[in-house]
Parts: sequence; C-alpha cells; structure tokens
Amino acid sequence: MKNYEAILNVEEIAPILKKISIFTGISNAKLCKLVPSLKKIEYEDSELIFSQGSPPSHIYIIMRGRVKLIEYVNYTPYQLFELGEGNCIGEASIIGIQTHEVTAVSKGNTEFIVLPKKVFLEIFEADKELFCLLILNIAKEVSKRLAKTDNLLLQYIDKYKHPY
Repeated sequence: MKNYEAILNVEEIAPILKKISIFTGISNAKLCKLVPSLKKIEYEDSELIFSQGSPPSHIYIIMRGRVKLIEYVNYTPYQLFELGEGNCIGEASIIGIQTHEVTAVSKGNTEFIVLPKKVFLEIFEADKELFCLLILNIAKEVSKRLAKTDNLLLQYIDKYKHPY
C-alpha cells in the first residue's frame, strides 16, 4: 500500500494546478479550498498504479514522469497511450462509476497529485459550481482521448486495408 503525503504549500501548488486541464476555469479561491484535500504520491519505474477491472479510488494528476496505459485483451497486453506531465488518469472511471478500463504503469520515477474519489464526491454536495467545472473539464479530456483513439484506429485500419 502506497503512502499518500499531504500537500502543505497551497500557494506553491495552486499556480501549478491552474495549468492542468481539469482545473481550467477554476478560481484561485476554489483551488485554495481544494488543495488541502489533494495528496502527493510517488511511484518508481514500472510500478503498477491501478489494474484493468479494479475499482477507481483516485484521480491521478501526473506532475512528473510518464504513465503507460495498457489494455489486456485475452491476456495479451496492448499499450494504448503514454501520458506525461499535466495529464490525468483515472478520471473517466470516477465519473463513469465503473472499474478501470486499462492498467496504468509508471514509466520512470513518477509523481502524482491525487484527488481521492471520496473528496470528489463530497465536492458534489459542498460546491456544485466547482463540481460542474471539474466534470466539464474531465469530459473535455475524455473527449480528446477518444478522438485520439479514433485516429489511431483509423490509421490501423487503413494500414491493413492498404498494406503497400
């Protein structure tokens, strides 16, 4: 079990979060209220972050390093994406109320800021405006990834339809 560290310096982390897509449009005052609920966690190279089929527990914001997203089909791993700093993982499972669709593995030493699922759901009760902004921003991210996946699929189909 990984240890999560509290984030102590709100003034230092808030400007960094403003650059992360899921926090776009969120005021400094709201970010400052949110920061104490965030935690920091680090993973070493090739360490499992979460497994395909496991229940979601956090939204992971990549602050340093990279993450490979792998889907297993009939026990065969297929690397779908590799994401770096500023990207999030786990957010689609949290808002979709479903298990993780992929496995996430760190590539190199990787540092995350995490938003626990419990806190995310508490935001719904406490601050509807903040919750709506987070949902909107997460939906934009998921939509971008879906478009990227569609393009990869079309390239794959085209390559095998016309092999030369």
